[in-house]
Formats: sequence, C-alpha cells, structure tokens
Amino acid sequence: MRALDFINHLIPPLKFTDKVKMALSWMEEIRTTILPVVEKGVFKGFITDEIIYDINNPELTIGEVELLANSCVVQLDRHIYEVLRISSENQVNMVAVLDRELKYQGVITEEDAVSAFTDSISIQTPGGVLILSMFMTDYSLYDIARVVESENAKILSSFISNDPLDDSKIKVTLKTDQVELRHIKATLERFGYKIIDQYQEEGGISSEQDRLGNLLRFLDI
Repeated sequence: MRALDFINHLIPPLKFTDKVKMALSWMEEIRTTILPVVEKGVFKGFITDEIIYDINNPELTIGEVELLANSCVVQLDRHIYEVLRISSENQVNMVAVLDRELKYQGVITEEDAVSAFTDSISIQTPGGVLILSMFMTDYSLYDIARVVESENAKILSSFISNDPLDDSKIKVTLKTDQVELRHIKATLERFGYKIIDQYQEEGGISSEQDRLGNLLRFLDI
C-alpha cells in the first residue's frame, strides 16, 4: 500500500503565474476546496478556497499568495499510513507525493487514503476491535499476538497512537478475525494487559458508510 499506488491523477497542479480566479474555477469544476501549487517540478504548497475568499482579489497570481502546508508531503514508497498521519498533522485533506529527487508526482486525497484502507481485507473481514493502553516499553506485538492466538484468533491489523488521557502511554488498537471478544479480552487481562475499549461487528460490512465507520474506529480518528 505505497503512496505511489494511490496518486489521484485527476487533480491538476497550479503554477505561480496562474491567477487566483483560475484556481477557484478549477476547484468548482472538480469539486474540491484545495489544489496543489507546483513550480518547475517543485511542490510549493496548497491554495484553498478559504485563502482565495480572504484575499478577495481574483486578479492576483498564485505567486503573490501565501500558500498552505508546503511540508505536507510524502515520498513515493511511503505507506498509506504515512499519508493519513501527515494529512492529520497538517490538518489538510490532501498530501503531495514526491520522488526520490523531491520532484512533484501528484497528490493523494484523504478520501483516497481512507478508501485504500476500507478496501483492504483487514477492514472488510468481520471481526472485533480491542483497544489496549500501555507504556511503550511494554509494547510487543509478538507477545500480544501469542496471547490472542492462544484463543484461536488472529490479529488482522494493528495500530499505535498516543493515549490522550495519559501522555506517558500509547493505545494499541487490534483488529481480530473473531467477532466474539469475551475470551480474548479475559485472556489479555489475565496476562496484565489493560483493555480500555472494544467494538464487535455483528456481521459483514454492509455499506460504504459502515466500512468508513469501521475504519475510523480502528484508527481512532
């Protein structure tokens, strides 16, 4: 799931000599609120409809406007996880993709990244989600997997995030292939793991909205 595989080629880059009114026209045409700006193959940042409305001068060129999030980039070989992380950190729903020479290759939208996850077998497969809280020094996916597998279950995916309730700890989110989590949860707790939340799916994912909700719960967004 490399960034290279999810570039959205339908979103064109603007250049410094383009006028602001052209940017707004493109946004309306392709139904977006943000576009990348590229000059001589180098990504310079994003322009948004909010920036355009704030400056209120459609005749200005893009080069005369202060752009947004010029560090919101990933390289071609980075995992789609990295795209979501950088998008979230910059609070921008689009990430520029660069090659090894740092030349612009295209963009991935947040929607593209989410779709990549929802199409994956780990999200589509019915199962359950457990969220554990622990110190980073105590984290070992190998040890956790051994406990889960002792209950005849498999970990399909795992995700680590900061614990907003305790800066000294992390949250480990596990997607298992078992809908019934009672025995897995009890065994994990017997081995000293703290379970802070869980989600159980009653069956297959029936709609796009269900798939997206499942993913957001898994990623804890």
